[in-house]
Amino acid sequence: MNLYTGLRGLEEVMMDMVANPGWLHDAMAFLEEGHRRLIQQYIDQNLLSLNNDATYNSTGGNGYTAELPREDFDGTVRPCDMWASAEAQELALVSPDMHREFSLDYEKRLLAPFGLTGYGCCEDLTHKLDDVLTIPNIRRISISPFADVDACAGKLGDSAIFSWKPHPSHLVGEFNPDFIRDYIRHTLEVTRGCIVEMILKDTHTCEHHPERFTLWTQIARELAEQY
Repeated sequence: MNLYTGLRGLEEVMMDMVANPGWLHDAMAFLEEGHRRLIQQYIDQNLLSLNNDATYNSTGGNGYTAELPREDFDGTVRPCDMWASAEAQELALVSPDMHREFSLDYEKRLLAPFGLTGYGCCEDLTHKLDDVLTIPNIRRISISPFADVDACAGKLGDSAIFSWKPHPSHLVGEFNPDFIRDYIRHTLEVTRGCIVEMILKDTHTCEHHPERFTLWTQIARELAEQY
């Protein structure tokens, strides 16, 4: 969807969903097939490499896992030996039904060959988790700064990694350690029973106060140890 909205225009894609859905489905099918052929070229030329290590995975987190590569791995890396991920931030404001119809159904087929998968980025998936959980081999789901962590925790449980992206704006303006502590504590409280990772990202500025990263991390570590 990121590729297509760059070609077609985001507003035009929004209109197409209602006024010309057949056109949009044709475009998505074309791009799906193109991506599938691209992956096949990687396979044919032996260009794939394992990412079950410190490799940045999905929209945050590392790829560490003992589940990849698969048991029959012989040194040639296949999609089933790897992590893969997808997202559709451009569809943040569309309904779950439209997100599924025009993007997720296509993404699921592209993700299916991979050993473990992740989904989401900065889009709020609060009301779309039922569909996201149907992705083959889903293991990591992005819970954005705009998501309802209470609702997401209840829906996700321990079925996949609760990949929480705390709000980066807390590092600008008035830096308030007490507020940050309460903010993180709330999420850790409501996610008891979930498999949580905290990833502070999209921190484009700290207003010349790099020590804020250290303080934020210290607070997060202290709370993580408590919970």
